[in-house]
Amino acid sequence: MKMEQTTEKNSRNFNTPWIKCIYGRLAFLCISAAIIRYWIIFFSNYQNIIANHLEVSTPLNAWKRVKEGLYLQSIGINPYEGDALHEAPTSLYFYRYLTENISLSTGIIFIIFDIITAIVLFLATRQYMFMVYVEREVNKKKYAKDTEEYLYTNMDLRRAPIYVAATFLFNPYTIFNCVGFATTTIFNCFLSLFLYFLLSRKAYWSSFFLSICSTVSIYSVVLVVPMWLQFYKQFNGKLRAVLSILYFTLNLILLLYIAFILERSGTFLHSVYGFTLTVSDLKPNIGLFWYFFTEMFDHFRELFIYSFQINATILYLIPLALKFRNDVFLLITALLYILTIFKSYPCVGDVGLVIGLLPCFKHLFNYSQQQFLILVIYLVTFCLGPIVWHLWIYSNSANANFYFGVTLAFAVAQIFLVTDILFVYIKREFSLYFGKKRKIKGKDAILVLE
Repeated sequence: MKMEQTTEKNSRNFNTPWIKCIYGRLAFLCISAAIIRYWIIFFSNYQNIIANHLEVSTPLNAWKRVKEGLYLQSIGINPYEGDALHEAPTSLYFYRYLTENISLSTGIIFIIFDIITAIVLFLATRQYMFMVYVEREVNKKKYAKDTEEYLYTNMDLRRAPIYVAATFLFNPYTIFNCVGFATTTIFNCFLSLFLYFLLSRKAYWSSFFLSICSTVSIYSVVLVVPMWLQFYKQFNGKLRAVLSILYFTLNLILLLYIAFILERSGTFLHSVYGFTLTVSDLKPNIGLFWYFFTEMFDHFRELFIYSFQINATILYLIPLALKFRNDVFLLITALLYILTIFKSYPCVGDVGLVIGLLPCFKHLFNYSQQQFLILVIYLVTFCLGPIVWHLWIYSNSANANFYFGVTLAFAVAQIFLVTDILFVYIKREFSLYFGKKRKIKGKDAILVLE
């Protein structure tokens, strides 16, 4: 109740007339990003190359598999009986509606979804930054006197949303994901809607969009914990927290029931969710699963399946939820990063979304320890991945170890990035309440964020 009263009191201070000019900048960014995507899709020869590359296209998100599934369905063949399609029946019906009832080309549809995602992320991060602003005003008296440099400035809070939109729109991972017609583009749109409604305190709509994301990617179920924490802890809404879980469960059951009706059998369960969990297709991707399951003995496969899937879902969920329960947006960002690293079939679109959220934590970058190393590894793996793949598959002068070395380095960079942000966040919170000055053996000492 106190938080809501403070929110109303400070809303005018935060939403100054200056903030309105940001919408003009957002429009310029969206138009520029749309032009770049449009040119690559319709006026260059790179669209087919990008769409067929394994960093962009996986068995779960390839548009050519969707088209094949739609064709099989149109001639009366169950698309889930083979190994072609791994999209949920509700998703397939949605794609059919897009292609048959909207008089736009596929490229335009994907560009529109990418632009919508950027706008929704802009609005969602505005909500988050306003929450940070209110928290700063409420707790300002509790902070130590020598910690002004660790606080958000009003300008940082106001600029962060536009930085998020720009980072998402002009991130090469996101551009390739959209240009390659990966259905992750549409999934990211629904995930951004979940974030927006969660930060806007809309229990039903946040749970509804999370249930949609969970039917598309089973890993999204772990986000139900941050959703519950948001309504239970942040807004002191025990009833709203319970209702959010209830809404999510009912919506998920309803969507699965609709999928059974559309498909008229339960064969899609193995093709969609069983395929993701058992890792049936070992085609290389930017993840870690494929190499281990290619090299190991078959009698160890079940053990490693359990180990890898637990590592990707619940292993880090509880400790992170307990530690970062007061900052649910940071918790969601960390969980999305972990899913991107350890899920069975990741793609660059997953990476592009979480990278787009990083400007919200811009104030932590000055104190991070490994930002230069992370940047270098990102650049090297971005360039080296396609080269090593060409040497392995086309030139026959490399092998799987070369490509896996690149993907492993890419995973290490992501792990360094998320752990660096989390550790710096903890150090900053400690310094805000206890100050920088310390006494060690009677002498003055300074706690430095490094």
